Amino acid sequence: MSRTGRDNQPVHLSDDIDDFLRYLTAERGYSVHTVRAYRTDLDQLARFAADRGNQASADLSLELMREWLWVATQAGLARATLARRSASARSFTAWLAFSHDDSTDPAARLRSPKPGRTLPRVITHAQMTDLLNLLASRTAGGETLALRDRAIVELLYASALRVSELVGLDLADVDLDRLTVRVTGKGAKERVVPFGVPAQRALVDYLRQARNTLATEAAGTGNAGSPGAVPTVTAAPNATALFLGRQGQRLGVRGVYRLVATLLAAVPGTGPAGPHALRHTAATHLLDGGADLRAVQELLGHVSLGTTQIYTHVSAERLKASYRLAHPRA
Repeated sequence: MSRTGRDNQPVHLSDDIDDFLRYLTAERGYSVHTVRAYRTDLDQLARFAADRGNQASADLSLELMREWLWVATQAGLARATLARRSASARSFTAWLAFSHDDSTDPAARLRSPKPGRTLPRVITHAQMTDLLNLLASRTAGGETLALRDRAIVELLYASALRVSELVGLDLADVDLDRLTVRVTGKGAKERVVPFGVPAQRALVDYLRQARNTLATEAAGTGNAGSPGAVPTVTAAPNATALFLGRQGQRLGVRGVYRLVATLLAAVPGTGPAGPHALRHTAATHLLDGGADLRAVQELLGHVSLGTTQIYTHVSAERLKASYRLAHPRA
C-alpha cells in the first residue's frame, strides 16, 4: 500500500480518506448520510492508527485493523457497528489498491461478527386503521400541520418510502392522477412507486388547504392564497418541496421521525418507533395480502432480494404467533 506525494513523502491517511469520500460522492453517487457514516468509521480508524504511530496509508495492516476491531469489541460496541466498521475499512483499502495500482489490500481478509438480525417492528392492520382514523379526525378543523401530518403518514404507509425519500420529494414528483410518486432512492436510483386513494385524498387536502399556507407565511406575504387551488409557490426558499415545516422550509428527517415516534408511542408493541416501522409494516401487509416478493422488492427499492426476504420471516413469525394463540394443541 505504499504511496508517496510530490515531495516523495508517504501520503497521510487522512488525505486518502478525503479523496475516497469525494470518490463515493462524485463517482458512486452515495448519499450524504452514507458518506457521513464512512467518514465516522474511517476517521476513527485514522485516530486509532495515529495513536500507534501510524500516520500514512502505507502503515495500514491487517493486524492493525484487527486490533482496531478487537478494541471496539472489548468496549462493548454492537455487532452491527463492528460489521459496518469492517465493511468501511474493506471498501477504503480496496479503493486504495485499485486507484493506485497496488496489488496489496490489507483489509481483504478482515472479518467481523455478523450483525444479529432482529425482526422489524410491524403494526397490525387494526392498529394502522386506528392510527390513520386518529389523524383524519385531527384534520376536521382544517389545521395546517394536522393536514400535513396525515398526508405524511398516509404516504409513508401507502408507498413504503424511506424517510429520506419522503423528505426529498418535490411537488413535480407526485402524480395525483396516476397515483404514483417518483422517488430518488439509495445510489441516486430513481423508481416510480404507486399509492392508493386514501393517500391521494390526504395529499390533495394537504396541497389545497395547508401547503400554500406554510409556504406563503415563510415568504412573509401574509396571504395564504386560494384555499381551493393546488399551490404554485415561487417566493419560499424551498418552493419545490412537497412537505414543508412550520417556517416554510423543506421538512427534514428529524421532523418526520418525531411525528411518527410520537404517534407510535401510544401503539402497543415493542421495537423501533420511527418512520421505518411504517415501511416495515407496509411491506409485511403487502406480503400478507399475497403480493409477489419481487414486486415488493421493486416497491421498496432493494437491490438484493435477500434484503426483502426479511419480511417473509416477519409474516412467518406473525403466523406462528397467531397459531400459538388460536390452536388448541399449539
